[in-house]
Amino acid sequence: MTPVGEPAALRVEGVSVVIAGRALVRDVSLHVVPGEVVALVGPNGAGKSTLLRTFYRALRPTSGRVLLDGEDVWGMTGKWLARRLAAVLQEAPGEFELTVYDVVAMGRTPYKRMFQGDDTGDRHIIMSALEDLDIAGLARAPFDRLSGGEKQRALIARALAQRTGTMVLDEPTNHLDLRHQLDTLQLVRRLGVTAVVALHDLNLAAAFCDRICVLDTGRLVAAGPPAQVLTASLLAEVYRVDAEVDRHPRTGVPQISVVPDSLADTRRRSEEDGVTSA
Repeated sequence: MTPVGEPAALRVEGVSVVIAGRALVRDVSLHVVPGEVVALVGPNGAGKSTLLRTFYRALRPTSGRVLLDGEDVWGMTGKWLARRLAAVLQEAPGEFELTVYDVVAMGRTPYKRMFQGDDTGDRHIIMSALEDLDIAGLARAPFDRLSGGEKQRALIARALAQRTGTMVLDEPTNHLDLRHQLDTLQLVRRLGVTAVVALHDLNLAAAFCDRICVLDTGRLVAAGPPAQVLTASLLAEVYRVDAEVDRHPRTGVPQISVVPDSLADTRRRSEEDGVTSA
């Protein structure tokens, strides 16, 4: 498995993001300790991607700051930040004539001078990252001809090739089949990195993350261990769904089952009829 750098402490202090007069993130504070894997969850439009963009300087906060081992990321050079924090984004590179190897090799850029090519060490790191994501056989394939899942694995391999100790992943399991979803999150855990992972699948978040932070309309509304955060009442309030939360019989982690509205209505009517008839 590809080695990584020293995991860092990541601290977000009162971060707000206002764009075109609209508050997308509202006074969010959180602290991720070295080596911790934290899920960032919430409905569409909750502000997850916007908040993550402030971590790797794609977006400057309107107020507040993001600290990596106590240092403001906006006080670092871009190259120094890229040696310490890697980002896996939802957006893929443009339609250029790049092979999968070329895309993953971009992860070595922070360690090079301009126009410097790959040396033996770089090639070893790149191939190790490809093998870790099960796409070594696609190294010479055109990136723009890959499936969505294969592209996603290539982007994760690129981040792995950066050999940072901290990773920010925005929907890394998007487009992946079930096997590769599990493999990807297991890999993040095995690396021992500090990681913040935006996820839609709450069951995956519960299974693989130490803590879950819930965003709703740009605000952090809950944070803590999965069993503490993932409750039926929170899911009803934030996601507007009727859900049952049980313990997985083998792992003990919370397991969420959403009850479709039609079934929920039928169940409520049956309960009311039972009460009436009694």
